[in-house]
Amino acid sequence: MNETQSKSRSPEYDLAKGALSGLRQELFRDAFAYRPLPPTSTAGPLTSRLPDRIREHAGWAPHAAVLFMAGVSLWLGYVVGTGFGNPVAWALTGIIPAVAVVMTLVRPIGAFWLSLAMTPVVSALGSGSDWPWTPSAFSAHLTVLIVVALRTRPRTTGWMWVLTAVLAILMEGSGGWHPESNTGGMLLVSAFLLMLVSVGQIRSEATREVTAQRTVTAVERDKRTLLEERTTIARELHDVVAHHMSVVAIQAEAAPYRVENPPPELEQAFATIRENAVAALTELRRVLGVVRAENYEAPDAPQPRLSDLDGLLRGVRETGLDVEKTVTGAVRELPQGVELSAYRIVQEALSNTLRHAPGATARVEVAYVLGGLGLRVVNTAPRGPVKPSPGAGHGITGMRERVTMLGGELSAEPTEEGGYEVAAFLPVPKEEVAAP
Repeated sequence: MNETQSKSRSPEYDLAKGALSGLRQELFRDAFAYRPLPPTSTAGPLTSRLPDRIREHAGWAPHAAVLFMAGVSLWLGYVVGTGFGNPVAWALTGIIPAVAVVMTLVRPIGAFWLSLAMTPVVSALGSGSDWPWTPSAFSAHLTVLIVVALRTRPRTTGWMWVLTAVLAILMEGSGGWHPESNTGGMLLVSAFLLMLVSVGQIRSEATREVTAQRTVTAVERDKRTLLEERTTIARELHDVVAHHMSVVAIQAEAAPYRVENPPPELEQAFATIRENAVAALTELRRVLGVVRAENYEAPDAPQPRLSDLDGLLRGVRETGLDVEKTVTGAVRELPQGVELSAYRIVQEALSNTLRHAPGATARVEVAYVLGGLGLRVVNTAPRGPVKPSPGAGHGITGMRERVTMLGGELSAEPTEEGGYEVAAFLPVPKEEVAAP
C-alpha cells in the first residue's frame, strides 16, 4: 500500500514537500539562536587608508549603521504618533520596530519573525495614513530584511521575501481596499534590494571559491614540481649506483678466471662479493625503480660530467648570458655521482640567472681541492628593460637536496652588489677518487 502511494505522488507534491522542508530548515530551526554579529575586517582597501585611531573602530561600522536605522524607525514613529496627539501610539509604533532592527545584531532570524509579527499590530495602532506598513514599520522591515539577508544564505533571502508577500496579501484581503496601501512599494523595493544583496553574496562566494581553488592548485603545482625534481634525483641515483654495482658483480664473477689455480677461499670470497652485489642491485632497483614512470626509458647517452660544462656554457651564451668559467686545482676524474650533481648545480644556477637576472653577467668557478670539489656560481644584478620572472624556489631546493645526498654544504644568498651567489662543496673521500 505504501509503495502504491509513493508511486501515485506527483512531481508537484515532491516539489512542494522539498520547498517546505527548505523553509523549515532556513527559518524555523534555531530561529532564535544567539548569533552575535562579529566586527568586520579592517584590512580592506578602503579601511586600510584610514588613520589608525579610526581604523581601530572601523570594524564596528555595520553595528553603528544598524543602530542608526533603529533610531530612524524610532524617530518616524515619534513623528507619526505625536502628529496625531497619541504618545502611546508613538511609543508602540516606534519602539517595537526599533527593537526588531536592533535584534538583527544578535538573533537575525528571530528579528525577521518579530518584524513580520509586529506589522499588523503597528498597523492597527497607527494613524491609518499608511497601510499596512506605517513609516516606522516600513523602514524597520526593510532594514531587517537587508541585514538578515547579509547574514544568511540567498535561499533564506528568498523565503523572507515570499513570507513578506504572503503577509501583505493576507492583510490586503482581510482589510479591504486602501488607497494608501504601500504593499506594492514594499514588495518592489524589498525585491530589488534583496536581489542586489543576493547577487553580491553569490559573487563573493564565487570569488572565495576561485581563490581557494587557485591556492590549492598552486600548492599542488609546487608539490608536483618538487616531486619531479626528487624523482629526477632518484632516477639519476639509481642509474649511477646500479652501474657501479653491476660492474662490481661482473668483475667479481670474472676475477677467479684471471688467476691460475685460485684457492677455494678466494673463489668463495669472490662468489660472496658477487652474491651481495646482485642482492644489493636487486634491492636498489626495487626501492628506487618505483619512481620511474611507466613510459620512462633510461637515456642511451651517458650522464653529463664536469667535462661537459663547456658545452653547457656555450649553449647558455647563445641565449644572451655572458658567462665565464674558472677552474683551479688539479683537474681529476671524480665519482660519477659527484660530477653529475656538480653539473646539475651549475646548470640550475645558470638557469636561475637567466630567469631572475636578465641582462646580468655570470661567473662559474670550479675548484678541485683536497677532499672534494668546490663550486661557485655568481651573477651580477639584473640590467635592462626585461623584468625578472617569478620563481617558487624549487631550483634551490633541488640543489640543496643533491648536496645533502652527498654529505656536502650549500649556500645560496644575494650578494651585496644586488646579484646572487650559489656556493657548494661536495666532499670526495680519498679512496673514491677515480684513477686518471
